[in-house]
Amino acid sequence: MDYTRRNFLQTITAAALGAAGLALTPAQERRKSGDDFPVIPEDATILFQGDSITDAGRNKGEKNANSGLGSGYAMLATAHLRHKLAERDPQSYNRGISGNKVFQLADRWKEDALDIEPDLLSILIGVNDYWHTLNDYEGTVETYEQDFRSLLQRTKEQLPDVNLVIGEPFVVLEGSAVEEEDWLPDFRNYQAVAKEIAQDFEAAFIPYQSIFDKASQNVEPTYWTGDGVHPTLAGSQLMANGWLETVKRM
Repeated sequence: MDYTRRNFLQTITAAALGAAGLALTPAQERRKSGDDFPVIPEDATILFQGDSITDAGRNKGEKNANSGLGSGYAMLATAHLRHKLAERDPQSYNRGISGNKVFQLADRWKEDALDIEPDLLSILIGVNDYWHTLNDYEGTVETYEQDFRSLLQRTKEQLPDVNLVIGEPFVVLEGSAVEEEDWLPDFRNYQAVAKEIAQDFEAAFIPYQSIFDKASQNVEPTYWTGDGVHPTLAGSQLMANGWLETVKRM
């Protein structure tokens, strides 16, 4: 798993404060006590944002429970958290919308993100920013980077204390909708940008590409995603596991 600069700084800071006999932050206290999810406090609000992979057929009329979370990784991760952290009663929202690119997230960001005021904001975006260029979208990797940075800057200005999680956009080349000569190497540039942005904004980064690559070494890739982009039920659980492990390390 990837570690962010904030992870490193938090560890060093905690050690320094401990040596000086100074009080730890609430998250540091929870981590010291063996808490699996120190970044998630009582009554935390968690927001999942992205495209169809996050959307996962969610009922858009349902705000924050059951069918409103869809049938993908956001629902599976939330189910685990609400079981594991029942006494804290974390609340999850899914606002992923199928087909979205970064600029479309930005168009609805006030209502679907800022107004929710999440304590933890998870974003998985980028597949469509590249995929649609193979058809009629004229965006570039520079467009993706500029739009993504602008979105996060806007977020941090209004929600300075929000904890950020950025999922790496991924592709499984053996999928039915993916042709290697069309996707590589250009798509790798989008992945590199997502990782760099996560580092610059001190966000936790989920290396979904390596997660799927590793899983595909033992089981055929289409077991995890039939078309190479949208996960199967098993692929969604794989993503949820990666999300949970990353958030544990924050």
